Amino acid sequence: MKTDAELQQHVMEELKWEPTIHAAEIGVAVKDGVVTLSGSVDSYGKKWAADRAAKRVFGVKAVTEQIKVTLTSRRADKDIAQSATKVLDWNLWVPSERVKVKVQDGLITLSGDVDWYFQKERAEDAVRHLVGVLGVINSITIKPPMAVAKAIEVKNRIEDALKRNARLLLAAQKIQVESLGSTVILRGSVGSLDEYGEAEYAAWSAPGVTQVENKLTVTG
Repeated sequence: MKTDAELQQHVMEELKWEPTIHAAEIGVAVKDGVVTLSGSVDSYGKKWAADRAAKRVFGVKAVTEQIKVTLTSRRADKDIAQSATKVLDWNLWVPSERVKVKVQDGLITLSGDVDWYFQKERAEDAVRHLVGVLGVINSITIKPPMAVAKAIEVKNRIEDALKRNARLLLAAQKIQVESLGSTVILRGSVGSLDEYGEAEYAAWSAPGVTQVENKLTVTG
C-alpha cells in the first residue's frame, strides 16, 4: 500500500507526464487514497485530461475533481452548438440523427438514444474538446436493437470477456457478475481505477445491456 504522500507525488508526476495539460495549474491533495484535484485551466478538455491522468495512477481509490474552467474568451452558445452538430455528423461511430445537442452558457447537453454504450462515449468524446466548452452532460440513453439474451448467457459472456482481458488478468477472479434483464451488476474488488473502468466497459459491451451498476471497490 502506498502512503498518501507517495500517492500525491505519483499523481503530480503523472500530471507532469501528461502533455495536454500544465501540471503547475493543478493542485493535488490525497487523503486515505482519495485524490482531490483543484486549480484552474483554460479548457474543459484539460480538466478531463487531468482527471484521467490521476485515475491512471496505481493506488488511487477515487478522484474528486474540483478544477475550474476559466476561458480566455467566451464563445456564443449558437456557435458551439453548430460545431458540436457538425463533429457528430462527421463521426463514423455516432448515429448523429438520433443525438440531440443543447448548449447553455457553454455547457453542452447530449440527449437522444443509441444502440451501444460505446456510441454514447464517442459522442461525448467528439464534443469534449471543442473551443468554448465549459462542460458536457451526457444524457444519451441506450436502446439496443436486439432482444435481451437470457440472464445466464449475458453473465457467462461478460465473465469470459473479463478473463480474456489482459488488463484484468488478476482482477477477473475477484469480480462477480449478476444479470437482471438488461441490467448488469458488478461486485467484488479490483486493484485500481483503471481496472474498475475496464471491467465496466467489458460489461457494457455485452449485447442487449442498457444499464451497468458498477459496485466494485478499489483496494489500491
